[in-house]
Amino acid sequence: MSKSNFTRRGLLKTSAIAGAGLAVPTIFTGASWAGSHTGFTNAPEGSTVTLGFNVPQSGPYADEGADELRAYELAVEHLNGGGDGGMINTFSSQTLDGTGILGKQVEYVTGDTQTKSDAARASARSMIEKDGAIMITGGSSSGVAVAVQALCQEAGVIFMAGLTHSNDTTGKDRKANGFRHFFNSYMSGAALAPILANAYGTDRKAYHLTADYNWGYTTEQAVRESTEAVGWETVNTVLTPLTETDFSAYIAPVLNSGADVLVLNHYGGNMVNSLTNAVQFGLREAQANGQDFQIIVPLYSRLMARGAGENVKGIFGSTNWHWSLAQGFTTPDGTEVAPDPASAAFVKSFGEKYGFPPSQAAHTCYVQTLLYADAVNRAGSFNPCAVVEALEDFEFDGLGNGPTLYRGADHQCFKDVLVVRGKENPTSEFDLLEIVEVTPAAQVTYAPDHPNFGGAEASLGSCNPGA
Repeated sequence: MSKSNFTRRGLLKTSAIAGAGLAVPTIFTGASWAGSHTGFTNAPEGSTVTLGFNVPQSGPYADEGADELRAYELAVEHLNGGGDGGMINTFSSQTLDGTGILGKQVEYVTGDTQTKSDAARASARSMIEKDGAIMITGGSSSGVAVAVQALCQEAGVIFMAGLTHSNDTTGKDRKANGFRHFFNSYMSGAALAPILANAYGTDRKAYHLTADYNWGYTTEQAVRESTEAVGWETVNTVLTPLTETDFSAYIAPVLNSGADVLVLNHYGGNMVNSLTNAVQFGLREAQANGQDFQIIVPLYSRLMARGAGENVKGIFGSTNWHWSLAQGFTTPDGTEVAPDPASAAFVKSFGEKYGFPPSQAAHTCYVQTLLYADAVNRAGSFNPCAVVEALEDFEFDGLGNGPTLYRGADHQCFKDVLVVRGKENPTSEFDLLEIVEVTPAAQVTYAPDHPNFGGAEASLGSCNPGA
């Protein structure tokens, strides 16, 4: 056991775990990342296998991290045969049967990324080197995801990205050992622009406040380019520190800028605080250029909506998944959308265990864990290169987003994207967002060499097994 603040917990098929043997990690040091005699890093040699869950347990995205960790724990429980099995029962690939991964019971260690790249790399490195983790997953920051993905590539382990929305993760910084189930900035822009043009018209002037790191940059670019394509003008773009908690000084100039739309390229606690400040400054009631002033949040989550409360009413955004898919819904244009059985299975499992519905962060992390386990089973090996081969161009269904493709060229998932809006009349503290449109995957799909994703120079490189 390392002296770091990680916790090892084995969620086995029975509650008695005292006699369960722990996997013997293969320790590697320095730049060599030496693999075991079986040919790859941390090849499991006992009856268990260790996964590393690296989430923000402190910092501005800590709420997301807490929900991610809940989902990881639930996934491990289901993989080891506990609970009701959740989405294992709806997953189109039927290799998961409650006996762990390739017959080995699943254990895990956790780390706190602190929403800082250096801290995230340090915790991931410790989980790999000291705890024998064979796969690392998690994060609620694209800066963290890019940093940890690069480390995992170097170490010779698989990285299953958690919540990371920047184009860069599967764009210019893509790696052969990394995979992303979450959607990205480009997809948000492509899904939102037609909805915004229809709701607010094409003669609009937008002011962007943008988190000062790679997610903010690519999200601002995506929303700016997509809205300018439908006729909007961008008045100004201003970067804000990720550590900022009071955005008053950034909101005040918006009122005299000539803009009639404020785009908050913020996430987590940053978005809650900046939206709250914008409402306090009267932007929700303001008029500009003869039109009602509007606010847009490109990337939404249930946790952010809950934090912002009534301030989210009527505000558009996009999301990767939402728990209301489990119930079915009616879009504003009257389209009836039937309940999704996979989402229903996950919401039931998560709700019964924790007492409230899961967030999109929880959904993504749960799904990534199942996808990794399934890929190992299908490959018949924990060797990361075998896992890469199993995941590339893998098409699946039954995990809550409808038919999905893990594209081999960049390891990005392609699936439907949800456009949502803050509810005017919520029925509970969890029922704050309504789905406005399910944007089909075809509308948000782009070429692997798209210039916003690194162009023709972007390359996955080769899989690294660490040997």
